[in-house]
Amino acid sequence: MFFQTQGIRLAYDDKGSGLPIVFLHAFPLNRSMWAPQVRALSAQFRTIAIDLRGHGESDAPLWSFSLDQYADDVAALLDHLDIPQAVLVGLSMGGYVSLAFSRTYGKRLLGLVLADTRAQADSPDGRTGRFHLAQTAYIQGPEAVANTMLPKLLGATSLKNKPELVESIRRTIHQTPVSGILVDLMAMAARPDSVPHLSAILCPTLVVIGEEDHTTPLVDAQLMAERIPHARLAIIPAAGHVSNCEQPELFNDLLRGFVEELRSTAGQPSFRP
Repeated sequence: MFFQTQGIRLAYDDKGSGLPIVFLHAFPLNRSMWAPQVRALSAQFRTIAIDLRGHGESDAPLWSFSLDQYADDVAALLDHLDIPQAVLVGLSMGGYVSLAFSRTYGKRLLGLVLADTRAQADSPDGRTGRFHLAQTAYIQGPEAVANTMLPKLLGATSLKNKPELVESIRRTIHQTPVSGILVDLMAMAARPDSVPHLSAILCPTLVVIGEEDHTTPLVDAQLMAERIPHARLAIIPAAGHVSNCEQPELFNDLLRGFVEELRSTAGQPSFRP
């Protein structure tokens, strides 16, 4: 499915009915990374997965965007689908977009899942690393990006024992246009520090971290769980930075339990089937 916002065509999947869950993917992947969650949860909930600008089947214009504009796209999708409120599930870059969404559209959040992400802005070294990766992408293409990113995305257990997953992630990175990679890297490098905002996130929040995630380590997840008023932390064993793909059953159980709790305590939640 597709919709248009600000002259850009964005792709999404919309399956199931009931309480809506919107999935925001990691860099440099696309909405297909959420297939294990969509398959497992669409019988109970309405599951919506979007290809952010520059990814998957969405348009990939080569000009400067901010993560706030990505958040605006998510709000536009909710408007397009006539959904006043939803649960947002963001992993890595998707978590950055979720934090941006919460700053501007906090009242539209029924709940928030921040997986394998961080609230802090990039350090100077982190920004330099993104600029170097952008140069690599521009000169050498997605294959070089895949070689750089795979050890950062997958934990040691997955790299050793799950060759099919490694190749699936590699193929997904190959599908990402260079323009999308470049725009993402600049947007992430420019994102603000969200730590001061964490205390203003008032919806129930689940912070998830892979035990083997060295890209956004446990201390970053602990910070978010401590600063967000209604947050709790869950650690997924034998998983790295894409914990939903590496340990999908454990991730699904956590997410299902969190959303079922929201549904049972919300009374009459503001969503439409």
